[in-house]
Amino acid sequence: MDLFTKCFEFTRADDIKQLGVYPYFRPIQENEGPVVQIEGRKVVMAGSNNYLGLTAHPKVKEAARKAIEKYGTGCSGSRYLTGTIDLHVELEYRLAKFLGTEAVLLFSTGYQTAQGIIPALVQRGEYVVSDKDNHACIVAGNLMAKGATADFVRYKHNDMEDLERVLSKLPVETPKLLVSDGVFSTGGEIVNLPRLVELAKKYNARTLIDDAHSVGVIGKGGKGTASEFDLENDVDMTMGTFSKTFASLGGFVGGAERVINYLKHHSPALIFSASPTPASVAAALAALDILEAEPERVTRLIENANYVRTHLTDAGFNVVQGRTAIVPVIVGSDELAFKFWRSLYDMGVFVNVFISPGVPQGRQMMRTSYMSTHEKEHLDYIIDAFMKTGKGLGLIA
Repeated sequence: MDLFTKCFEFTRADDIKQLGVYPYFRPIQENEGPVVQIEGRKVVMAGSNNYLGLTAHPKVKEAARKAIEKYGTGCSGSRYLTGTIDLHVELEYRLAKFLGTEAVLLFSTGYQTAQGIIPALVQRGEYVVSDKDNHACIVAGNLMAKGATADFVRYKHNDMEDLERVLSKLPVETPKLLVSDGVFSTGGEIVNLPRLVELAKKYNARTLIDDAHSVGVIGKGGKGTASEFDLENDVDMTMGTFSKTFASLGGFVGGAERVINYLKHHSPALIFSASPTPASVAAALAALDILEAEPERVTRLIENANYVRTHLTDAGFNVVQGRTAIVPVIVGSDELAFKFWRSLYDMGVFVNVFISPGVPQGRQMMRTSYMSTHEKEHLDYIIDAFMKTGKGLGLIA
């Protein structure tokens, strides 16, 4: 068999395109935040991770422009060698202060961050213990550590009893890294952090919490999951991304200075990658300025998400309950999910479609997410489109 045989035999996407319900890779022509232009028409965006609506903020765009004028378009090297500029150092300092950690280290993408942390820390004879629903970047980092002969074990999603069962079977004296999303990206649930931290201390594990969907969303002033539970001094490492709240691109990890220093000198993902671009770092810095100066954006974001969540639940939809910016609506099959998406899109609403195997059979969903810059008219328009589609497809009465 030829290596490319699988490529030529893969027709699932083509089949969906033929049906006219293919929802992916739709190019956005203009982006104004809550409303975007796709295929020449205005569409209300209900699927973006632009939680605080800062990608189009004048201060963020101006910061990126000024950075390009001063530093050019790229850094032409890794952080380890010639790729560090003073903006990198400034953002690391500011984030450490914001998160309440001793130090922060930047990575070039959020996805790369987990791969830069986990295999560098967890080595031969040590363990990674991971939630089954953790983001794909964490799974990739876990598998890289396993490839270096570390041991990788998983526990049931956000199930602290199962986590203790798993931990109790491992040698107490053996080093372990316990990894979990803070806010889970698919369902929007928040990790049971108090119990997770308690178990980590009991069973000799260090903790890494992925706050990609937490910073700017939960916690005091949007400071994330540890802040949400007053556990800032109990979580060992917090990682995150700039592609959501911070309206940019890149990733970061915060923790003890000695741990961050070790990663600086042992993480291949950092050492062998070009550093974050000047424009992306400057944009993230400007977004952080706005987050600190305008914490009411966080309050508005959650109010918007709760408004839609309540109305869709009351209408009879199967909504995954939570208190974050993510509001998933279960529809139950791939076919129904594609039809539901197409109907919403035709009515001028864009959402994300999660199908199998990305979610279990029966859990196919419209994964919606909200911004602080959504106005009530946008939210009502989204709710109305859901109501009409739900009734048309027989999901609600």
